[in-house]
Amino acid sequence: MTQRGYFITFEGADGCGKTTQIGIINEYFKNKNVETVVTREPGGSDLGTDLRKILLHYEKPVSNVAETFLYLADRAQHIEYKIKPALEAGKIVLCDRHTDSTLAYQGYGRNQNLEQIKTLNSIATNGIIPDLTIVFDIETEIALKRLGDEKDRMEQEGIEFHKKLRQGYLEIAKNDPKRLKVINANQSIDEVSKCTIKIIEEFLKL
Repeated sequence: MTQRGYFITFEGADGCGKTTQIGIINEYFKNKNVETVVTREPGGSDLGTDLRKILLHYEKPVSNVAETFLYLADRAQHIEYKIKPALEAGKIVLCDRHTDSTLAYQGYGRNQNLEQIKTLNSIATNGIIPDLTIVFDIETEIALKRLGDEKDRMEQEGIEFHKKLRQGYLEIAKNDPKRLKVINANQSIDEVSKCTIKIIEEFLKL
């Protein structure tokens, strides 16, 4: 019987550098001949690709509740058809955003009920929880500056929204310190990747 793989998620505000770090960590595992699956939310499945276009580029108003359910629909499909099979095959899944993003963005950022979101997340994931989550914490002003001029629908939100979701991430990490590890993402790419690799090595006991 194949040993279950590991589910590692990467979280943080837009502009924190997590996507860059996923690429670095994927190369790290490749060099160790460890099989990985790199994916993202929204957009990690065929259905998710279409949902991502709506979530990030739809130009008309979207209610906060509708937005949350679109993310949850993406997640349910993603878990069932990509994440769960990969874990059952013994692979390491590296996911750019997951349940904690919904808590941070729709919960803290949009002021929606946190307990309701937790319950809905549990339904969407069928109880599958990341083994390790790395939160890249960055000063809001620096993160927004990194994004440049072309921003998607979520990135276009005002600075107060982004400050709320940053504090949300820190609160989420504080409440679950065993799973969530916070890294100072104000540092250089190399410094951040060293911290990230150290956390992963300690977790996997490499």
